[in-house]
Amino acid sequence: SLHRADIEPIFIEPFYKLVYSIMFSVLLALTLLAAASAFSNVALRSSPILRTSLQMNNDFKKVITASFMGASLLFGQGLLSQPANAEIDYEGVKYLGGGDKIDLNNANIRAYLKVPGFYPSIASKIVKYGPFKTVADVYSIPGLSSAEKDIIKKSESKFVTLDGKPEYVIDKINNGLYR
Repeated sequence: SLHRADIEPIFIEPFYKLVYSIMFSVLLALTLLAAASAFSNVALRSSPILRTSLQMNNDFKKVITASFMGASLLFGQGLLSQPANAEIDYEGVKYLGGGDKIDLNNANIRAYLKVPGFYPSIASKIVKYGPFKTVADVYSIPGLSSAEKDIIKKSESKFVTLDGKPEYVIDKINNGLYR
């Protein structure tokens, strides 16, 4: 037996093609109309003798402007644009330094400024020796003194470990702040 879901694609796809072809025709007609209106007879409003090369230059600019406007409608937001398949909201953004907790694997070194005693020494070691599977893995960082481990212990509840995202890991040491 046929279901509605089986039949709809057969009718909807040709419908969209028809709509797109109509929209293309309308945009093309508008573009041509805009280009033609750029050549409106300016000479009728003034003496033919006064029509100079400057006015012709302005007419040419009008045509070019109208053509670019029509092309931008067609290609920019019109028929040929495709939706972006980008990750809009990364769930871990709240752990990059703007919230109460900090992600040890993705946060920038400057996020540790909010944690007393971490910046710069402990923060630089965390950034250098990550990624970590658990928060407890931080204690196995080479060269970590017992005083530093005590400082980490006091703030351990402020940390999480998420999977590293390349677009954040690359900026862990320098987040584009150049002097």
